[in-house]
Amino acid sequence: MKRSAPQEAPEIQVEVQGQMPPGVIDYAREKVGVLTDRTREPVLFARVRLTQVANPATERPAIAQASLDVNGRPARAHVSARTITEAVDLLQDRLTVRLERLEQHWEARRGKTPVPGPHQWRHGSEPTPRPDYFPRPVDERQVVRHKSYSLAQESPDEAAFELEMMDYDFHLFTDIATGEDSVLYRSDPTGYRLAQVHPQPGLAGPVAVPLTVSELPAPRMTLAEAKQRLDIGGLPFVFFADDSSGRGNVLYHRYDGHYGLICPAE
Repeated sequence: MKRSAPQEAPEIQVEVQGQMPPGVIDYAREKVGVLTDRTREPVLFARVRLTQVANPATERPAIAQASLDVNGRPARAHVSARTITEAVDLLQDRLTVRLERLEQHWEARRGKTPVPGPHQWRHGSEPTPRPDYFPRPVDERQVVRHKSYSLAQESPDEAAFELEMMDYDFHLFTDIATGEDSVLYRSDPTGYRLAQVHPQPGLAGPVAVPLTVSELPAPRMTLAEAKQRLDIGGLPFVFFADDSSGRGNVLYHRYDGHYGLICPAE
């Protein structure tokens, strides 16, 4: 990835939480700075957040997150490791894949044929564990983040691109072919799974990504019932149809042990 013209490198903001070893802030700036110097499109903003979880029960207590603005297009990464320096190394690897994937997307939009690089993106090929969530007791868990927005109308291929570029575990959207509230998530190391409020597998058009479609409708339930299912099932999130609106919602485990809720804006 090379820029067409020299661009001024952005100042990389590094935020830390918890006890950090000496020099780790400069180390993170250097690792991310190498990538911002190599992108074809200018990086307008870059922020890294490093967190050292104090809880001894957490298997991978070191968390590294990055958020980049690449000429108006966001690219994010979120990894965990046993040490913070290992997490920064994994973060650089994950961002490399994100930026190369974004470059291929731009080349395709320009009508060019993307040239595979040494880190050619393959779904599921990134050895970057997701952060564990804090084992908070069930009776202490609350919905501390409630995000409501107009769902993007897009195809499963576009949803997969957004999921990978934003480093999401799932992506809630409206399927453009069926008009159904849908959630896309990783089903195994090589593919995606699509669930819908009212599944219509026969109406789904051809897709480029490896995809399976659930034939089960999203369960209709209240938020309290969704919390119960999330706690009992041990899953990272629950996709359900809100009992009042009938729209697709996602309740998920946050890394602090609380819940997050994503729902469509009415």
